[in-house]
Amino acid sequence: MLATILIIVVVIIAAVLVLAATRPNDFVVSRSAGIKAPAEAIFPLINDFKQWPSWSPFEKLDPNMQRTLSGADSGNGAVYAWEGNSKAGKGRMEITNSVPASLVSLKLDFEKPFRANNTVDFTLSPSGDGTSVTWSMRGSRPFIAKLMGLFMNFDALIGKDFEAGLDNLKRATER
Repeated sequence: MLATILIIVVVIIAAVLVLAATRPNDFVVSRSAGIKAPAEAIFPLINDFKQWPSWSPFEKLDPNMQRTLSGADSGNGAVYAWEGNSKAGKGRMEITNSVPASLVSLKLDFEKPFRANNTVDFTLSPSGDGTSVTWSMRGSRPFIAKLMGLFMNFDALIGKDFEAGLDNLKRATER
């Protein structure tokens, strides 16, 4: 009886590990929102890290978070590093591509609570009487993330924060 239970447990664990191994090696999380404001009004809030506290949901994870801005004042070469509680973690992001009123790309490096190196893009494009803003993040998914992804929906977890940030951008720029 004990041997049968042990075999069943080993088979279940092996099945979970094999299933995790078949998951994609990369991930993409993306959310979009229509904002009734010109891209020229939205772009500066994304392109300048000093403006992020006005709209980024990640700024509220730790009221005592330590922030360091360096490099360029805004745009290409602007750097934002942070260290906070277990929710905020520790990391650094740098604007690697800035095209006025249309694109801001970031290199995003997390150190805590886990190591990760991702790319983030904010794409702004004209849409009707406003601007369509898309916030996306992509990166590689190591085995442990694939395994955790079987039990957690990372797209939903990260996506809800992206949606909140886009709503904040909307409130900050729509008149």
